[in-house]
Amino acid sequence: MPKSAASQPLFLYSTTVSDVGTVRANNQDSSFAGEHLIAMCDGMGGHAGGDTASSIAIRSLAHIEQDDTGGNVETISRMMETSVMAAHDAIVGKAKRERKLAGMGTTVTAVALVAGYWVIAHIGDSRAYLLRDGRLSRITCDHSYVQHLINTGRITPSEAKNHPQRNVVMRVLGDFDIDPRPDISVRRAHPADRWLLCSDGLCGVLEDSTIEETMTTLSDQGECAQRLVQMALRAGSTDNVTAVIADATLALDADAFDLPHQTPLVGGAASRNLEPIADIVNEPVATAPALREDDSPAQRAAALIQPASAHEAETTQTTAKPSSTRVVQPSTVREETGERANPDTGEIPVVQKPDGRLSADPNDPDVAKAIRDEQVEQKKATRTKKRRNKLAVIITCILAVLALAGAGWGAYTWSQTHYYVGDSNGTVAIYRGVPTNLFGLELSHEVQTTNIATADLPQTWRDQLSQGITVGSLDEAQSHVGIIRTEMRKLAKQQEADAAKKAEASNSPDSSKDSSQSDSKDGTKDSSSQSGSSSDKSGSSSSSDSSDKSGIGAADNAATGDSQ
Repeated sequence: MPKSAASQPLFLYSTTVSDVGTVRANNQDSSFAGEHLIAMCDGMGGHAGGDTASSIAIRSLAHIEQDDTGGNVETISRMMETSVMAAHDAIVGKAKRERKLAGMGTTVTAVALVAGYWVIAHIGDSRAYLLRDGRLSRITCDHSYVQHLINTGRITPSEAKNHPQRNVVMRVLGDFDIDPRPDISVRRAHPADRWLLCSDGLCGVLEDSTIEETMTTLSDQGECAQRLVQMALRAGSTDNVTAVIADATLALDADAFDLPHQTPLVGGAASRNLEPIADIVNEPVATAPALREDDSPAQRAAALIQPASAHEAETTQTTAKPSSTRVVQPSTVREETGERANPDTGEIPVVQKPDGRLSADPNDPDVAKAIRDEQVEQKKATRTKKRRNKLAVIITCILAVLALAGAGWGAYTWSQTHYYVGDSNGTVAIYRGVPTNLFGLELSHEVQTTNIATADLPQTWRDQLSQGITVGSLDEAQSHVGIIRTEMRKLAKQQEADAAKKAEASNSPDSSKDSSQSDSKDGTKDSSSQSGSSSDKSGSSSSSDSSDKSGIGAADNAATGDSQ
C-alpha cells in the first residue's frame, strides 16, 4: 500500500445537486462535495428515518475532508471503513432510542483523494462512475438482489432494469441483521479523472451510455450535474435524484499562493443543518446549488400529476437563486462574530420562513419558537401517557378484584344447590352446601339438627359422616337421616335380643351337671345338644353380624341417593 505523496499533487474540485424528484414528498438523499472527499448517501425507512440515516452517515464521514492531509493511503483506508462502521452504530443507537425511526438505513458511496490515490468505500446500491480518457467505468458493484441475479447468470442487465425486485438492497447501513462493513478499494489517480456519485434515482433510469456522453461533452461540472439530474427526472424517475461530480486537477506549481480551493458543499437532507458539519471539518460549508427549473413538457406534466405536498418542503431549493446559497461558519468563527452557541435541542425542527427559506438555526426566533412548542407538546404527551398508564393500572386492579369476587360468588351460589349429611358436635345434622371452603370461606351451613348421636353409630357410618354424605336435595338428605334412624332402631333391637339370649344361657345350672354324669351314648346326645346350642349361639351371632352389615349397607345406599 503506498504511503508517500505523489510527485505531482492532484487537487479535487467537486459539486453536487440533489432534488426531491417528481413523486416523493421529501428528500432522503444526502451528499457532500469537498476538496478531498466526495460522498453520496441514499436514505430509506420512512419520512423521518431516511433523512436521519443519510445525514448521520455524511456527518460520520465529513472529518476525512481535513484528516487526509498526512497523505497516508493505508491510514485513510482504515479511517474510511471505521467511519462507515461508526455511522452504522450511530444509526442503530438512534433507532433504539426513538422507536419511530426503527427500520431506517442508508447506502454509502464515498471517494477520498489521498496522495495521488483514490480510496473508495461502498455499501448499498448507490453507484460510483469514473470517466478516464473518455471512457466511463462503473467502479462499484450494487449490493442488491438483481445484481446478485446478474452475477449468477439468472437475468441479464437489461432484464434487471424492469425486474420487480430491483429496489431490494441486500447490504446497507441500518438497524438490520446484515453485514455493515463497506467494500474498500484503492486506485491510482490520474489527472483529469472525473467522478460521478449518484443515487439509484439517477442510474436506475439513465443508461450508462447516456451518462458517459453527458459527462464527456459538458466540461463544466456544475452544468454536468444539473443536466444529469434533469435528464433523470425527464426519464420518469420516481425517487430522489442526486449527483456528485468531482474533477481531479493537476497543480503545475504546488507552492503557488492561489492553489485550487472551494467551500465544501452539502446537498439533500444533510443540508438542513449545516452547523455540525462545519464544526466537524472546521471550515465554512455551504448548501449545494438547487436544481434549476426545467421548463420541458415532461417536467410540466410531472408537476401536474405530482402530489401537492411533494415539493412543499423543497420549494426553496427548486426555485432558489444562486444568491440564496447558505454558508455556515465553524463554531470558533461563530463565537468570534458574537453568535450564540447552539443549544442542545436534540432534533432541531426545520422551519419554513415567510420568504420561503428553510431554517434549522436554533438562534432563529421562528426555529426557537418551534423548539419550545415541540418541548411543550412533548411534556404534554408525557403527562398524558403517565395518566393513561396510571388509569390502566387502576382499571386492571379493579377488574381483577371483580373477577375474583365473581368467581367466589359463582362458587358459593353453585354450592348452595347441594346438601349433605354430616357430623355436628357429635350429632347427625343436615347441611346446605358442600363440605369444603374457598379461601377460608365455608361453603356450607347447618339447616337441620337431629338427636342421633354419632357415637352410637358403627365406625363405618362415623367415617362417612365425618367426610359428609352428599345428596342432591333437602328431601334426599331427610330421607337419608330417616334411614339412619331406622337402621339404628333395628340395630338396638338386635343387640337387646342377643343380650337376652346370652343371659338365658348363663342362668341354666343343670346343663353342665347332666353333661358330666351321662354315659357315652347320652354324652353323645348331650354333645349333639351342646352342638345345637352352640349352633344356636352361632346363629344368633351371625344374625347380629348380618343385622350390622345390613345397617351399613343401608347407609351406603342412602349415601348414593337410594332411599330404598
